[in-house]
Amino acid sequence: MAEHDPSYKLLFSHRDLVADLIRGFVHEDWVEQLDFTTLQRVSEIGVSHDLREREDDMIWRLRWGERWVYVYLLLEFQSSVDRLMAVRLLTYVGLLYQDLAAAGEIPSGSPLPPVLPIVLYNGEKSWWAKTSLDDLIEPDLPEQLRRWQPQIRYLLLDEQRLADTELAGQRNVAAALFRLENSRRPEDIERVLASLIDWLAAPEQDSLRRAFVVWLKRVLLPARVPGAELPNVNNLQEMRAMLAERVKTWTEEWKQQGLEQGIQQGIQQGIQQGIQQGIKEGIKEGLSRGEARLLRRQLLRRFGALPTWAEARLEQAGEAELEVWADRVLEGATLEEVLEQPI
Repeated sequence: MAEHDPSYKLLFSHRDLVADLIRGFVHEDWVEQLDFTTLQRVSEIGVSHDLREREDDMIWRLRWGERWVYVYLLLEFQSSVDRLMAVRLLTYVGLLYQDLAAAGEIPSGSPLPPVLPIVLYNGEKSWWAKTSLDDLIEPDLPEQLRRWQPQIRYLLLDEQRLADTELAGQRNVAAALFRLENSRRPEDIERVLASLIDWLAAPEQDSLRRAFVVWLKRVLLPARVPGAELPNVNNLQEMRAMLAERVKTWTEEWKQQGLEQGIQQGIQQGIQQGIQQGIKEGIKEGLSRGEARLLRRQLLRRFGALPTWAEARLEQAGEAELEVWADRVLEGATLEEVLEQPI
């Protein structure tokens, strides 16, 4: 997927998708008390002028009883894992509090509102960075010093490691998005689209339906079928019909692409293995030839010019023979005694 593709962020600018993300993937009791009818982008409440919103984050809020809860959603599309993600979020949440206070969203004397940081990651490699800042700080600290250290945790959603059975069992728009991202066959995409068409049938969801179409055309299908000509489709029904029509052709293209990739990888691995083996054999051969030259010089000094049979023996000798002859060169009385076949 293209890094920070605008069409992906466009999807998470829709309330229904963000609401399903929270409902389906924040497995905590307090979520049941959230009022999702109050869910709104922070940019919609007049804070965006001051808020330092980056291209890879989205900030939402909704009511939890009489209080606001802020959801800081960071979309992480980098190919490498950021080891210091907890540090980044500590900075981002601190800036959020500053800007909310400056915009008058935190009345004087009121406590700070809670913030739920979520990192949504879709990289090929598994996420391995610590999700708690406390785990990044020097562990061997006196308890009195440790209590002064900052603390923050974030909820990690590693999309490609989410179990397909868990995703498929949910009537959830966010889960459908993750299933699409993890799909590898046209029929899998078509099956998810059928669910989305059913779930997003309401007129007020037209904008989200269009956002899915844009993302499918700009990101998912070009990644799955590189170079394929995509027809101009404008809604999810047309997208599903197009997939049904082309499923056989594209399946063959995907198989061929996979075969070609497999052959290319096999060739590259074979070349690398051949080079490595050649280097090993070359080093071994070089060492053997070096030992043979050294032994020849020693034999010349002891016995003078070497006869043809002795030169041939040295040329054809293996590592084991050379080692035995090197031990004998100082003890053997004659050249024949030194160059006997090793016992």
